[in-house]
Amino acid sequence: MTARKAQAPFRYDIVGSFLRPQALKEKRAAFAKGEIDAQALRSAEDEAIRKLVAQEKAVGLRAVTDGELRRRYWHLDFLAALEGVTEVSAEHWSVAFKGAQPKAATVKITGKIDFGKHPFLDDFRFVQEAAGGALVKFTIPSPSMLHLICCVRATDYAPIPQYEDEDQLFHDIAIAYQHAIRAFYDAGCRYLQLDDTSWGEFCDAGKRKAYAERGFDLDIIAKKYVEMINLALEAKPADMVITMHICRGNFRSTWFSSGGYEPVAETLFGGCQVDGFFLEYDSERAGGFEPLRFIQNQQVVLGLVTSKAPELENEEDVIARIREAAQYVPLDHLCLSPQCGFSSTEEGNLLTEEDQWAKLRLIRRIAERVWEDA
Repeated sequence: MTARKAQAPFRYDIVGSFLRPQALKEKRAAFAKGEIDAQALRSAEDEAIRKLVAQEKAVGLRAVTDGELRRRYWHLDFLAALEGVTEVSAEHWSVAFKGAQPKAATVKITGKIDFGKHPFLDDFRFVQEAAGGALVKFTIPSPSMLHLICCVRATDYAPIPQYEDEDQLFHDIAIAYQHAIRAFYDAGCRYLQLDDTSWGEFCDAGKRKAYAERGFDLDIIAKKYVEMINLALEAKPADMVITMHICRGNFRSTWFSSGGYEPVAETLFGGCQVDGFFLEYDSERAGGFEPLRFIQNQQVVLGLVTSKAPELENEEDVIARIREAAQYVPLDHLCLSPQCGFSSTEEGNLLTEEDQWAKLRLIRRIAERVWEDA
């Protein structure tokens, strides 16, 4: 019998977030009303995460996550807890989803950026304990997201004196992420994922045009982002896997970007030194597989199964698409996952908990048919 793939990402893997259980949603609502305190809410989160980890193990996942069950948003909770960053309210999101809109909030750079006593370290330690020896995958927003949100999407950005030289800002974000990588590693993390929607925006023709009209050269920014991420990755120990998930928006089964990877493929796939890419490929909005020709030695996790809808994909169709992608990346360097998480914000996508587990069982079945080491 062929040995199972030893290193993450695995032949059947996940992006990270899971639907919040109804009981946890009720506790969060009670906390918002002042009916329970923060400790009571955290205890409810602990219970939900322990149950989730058991379910992840039962479905056969090789790496488990906390489902991001403690978070309101996939990105802002982490970014707002960085030193030099402040969360602020917003009248509306700077990106428009094709349907319902999440509760608007954003962050601003208000001081020197760094990673200090960050609450996500305790969150990681808890899920590590709950995993009982299983590998834990932990997700945080990519370094790109802080710059994108504060300096590109925002129409009122004015740099603080410390960051009038934008290269200093890029440098400090990278060093903050170096500190984060080392801190998570010291806490026991060996599988970290950087979640990033900037590349989805940079692939979108309409957004490229709009940003150009505001004076942004996205090709230059893309190169700066890769340089920043690579500088952050210099802190990665050899026995730690760091991947990147590229997303086009995921709120209540809606999206905000479309377009194939070609505009960023050479810069990103050819230059970014992550160990693997989780790529959205569940609809025509992601384009074809041709941009994968720029992949170097990274693993590519094909998001061919949607997390946005409950209907199960046809196994033969998914296998055919994997074979098509293998024309550009060797089959041994490919894996399979949902195109995104099931709940990038606390509201969650429009499917049930049983639907999400059925999706993962489907992904496992397909992977075991395609790869001997699944």
